[in-house]
Amino acid sequence: MSRHHLAIICLWLLLVVISLTSRTFIPLDETRYVAVAWNMWLRGDFLVPYLNNIPYSHKPPLLFWLMNAGWAVFGVNDWWPRLVPSLFALGSVLLTAKIAAKLWPSHTQTMQIAPVILLGSGLWMVFTTATMFDLMIAFFTLLGVLGLLIAWQEKGIKGWLLLGLAIGGGLLAKGPTILLQLLPLAILAPWWSRDAGRHSWKTWYVGILAAVILGVLIVLLWAIPAGMRGGAEYQHDIFWGQTADRMVNSFAHRRPFWWYVPALPLMLFPWLLWLRLWRGFAAIKLDFGVRFCLAWLLPVFIAFSFISGKQVHYLLPIFPAFALLAAKSLAGTRYGRFDVAPILLLTLLAATVLLALPYYVHSHHLALWIGNIAPWTGIALVLAAIALWRIKQSSLVAEVWQMTLFSTAVVLISVYFAVVQSAELAYDVRPVAAQLKALQDAGTPLAHVGKYAGQYQFLGRMTREPELIEESGVSDWFKKHPDGKLVTYFSARLPLAEIQPDYSQAYRGDHVVILSRQSWDLVQAHPVFTPDNQ
Repeated sequence: MSRHHLAIICLWLLLVVISLTSRTFIPLDETRYVAVAWNMWLRGDFLVPYLNNIPYSHKPPLLFWLMNAGWAVFGVNDWWPRLVPSLFALGSVLLTAKIAAKLWPSHTQTMQIAPVILLGSGLWMVFTTATMFDLMIAFFTLLGVLGLLIAWQEKGIKGWLLLGLAIGGGLLAKGPTILLQLLPLAILAPWWSRDAGRHSWKTWYVGILAAVILGVLIVLLWAIPAGMRGGAEYQHDIFWGQTADRMVNSFAHRRPFWWYVPALPLMLFPWLLWLRLWRGFAAIKLDFGVRFCLAWLLPVFIAFSFISGKQVHYLLPIFPAFALLAAKSLAGTRYGRFDVAPILLLTLLAATVLLALPYYVHSHHLALWIGNIAPWTGIALVLAAIALWRIKQSSLVAEVWQMTLFSTAVVLISVYFAVVQSAELAYDVRPVAAQLKALQDAGTPLAHVGKYAGQYQFLGRMTREPELIEESGVSDWFKKHPDGKLVTYFSARLPLAEIQPDYSQAYRGDHVVILSRQSWDLVQAHPVFTPDNQ
């Protein structure tokens, strides 16, 4: 292992350690996914995932399987489920270096800086330690991309087998989105290769078809028996409803087609604000590697722009393509004193926001935890900006590392210390989960008003879900369970002491409370207390 790779692993490890020691699972996504894995563990059913005693069809089972595999080895713990996606993130960074070597074998500098650019991209850094699926898809995308390169550059079936395994792994990780990541690149081979002498196109496209069939067969080994056990509705969802329906007419996260474009400078911070990179883009030549990366990046970006449901992390699997293009573009560019000016301006703006926000909490009805943001976080961003401006590096590789370390500092300060640490219990449901577990162990009936995403299940090690009821049915529920307890949510600005909750804590922008029947009667006597059903 080279010193360069060792430095990458050390930076990744730093991010993981800080994340593991500074926060827990964040509701609602992370807590939901670990709850599904926990239910799988409790039920001993590794075929059909469950949430709230209903088959969970929104995601395939690979992440849940890997969580359970780790628990089988290490015992049930909080750290392993959070480490699994991080390992895929590290694998993706190392695969990016390998792909750079395939695309530009004589460009050592490009091989060195491409993975550093990827690791230093702001959104990638944040999601490196997130218990979600997108960096798993990024890994399988890179594995498939490597398979395509091997299939093109070498004889034999090795590349096609790798592509098929990548498709199968991606289908088990997050469904058919892996096909969108890989098939356009494979189909566009006549454009990016411009060399039909190595393969006949008939052989090439037969290889693609064979790889897709292999990937589909891999996922069908799970999907067919799972569909038979999960029932007709579950069959529909895993084979069609959660793919085509979501892509064409998503009701969650619906946004206009141009929504990703203004978000790119933050998602790819600091690279798109670095003027040196834009000079490189302006002078880049469309060689084999550049065409390959464009054929990988642009069709996926355009497709995701027109898919109705949008989230910033959906684009993470094409970040490696950007990192490769950026690394190739930077080669041969010269240092410019004012190249970092846009980065400094945005950083200083962020510092100003961190310093000012606590003074506007009450007048602008912001979440109360924002008032806890420490002034030192804004000052630290200013100092980081000054260091970036003052310290000049002697080589491009050193400068890229400097930018990545700067990005690391900005992410840690603004995300972990300014937001996560200030929010405290607002995004840490362990205390309320412990309360509910104690009540459950004592045999107390529990009910939850409105939607429940399983956010208390794993962190409280609860063995069954609270009964889910609507607000209109609370009084009837208390008649049946006079000693029961109710979980609901109120605005943090209400005088909660007046309803005498058994327990309350900050929860996201509001408060979560545990109420007895007597407390619920007080709620009904005060019309201002309208539950904010999460």
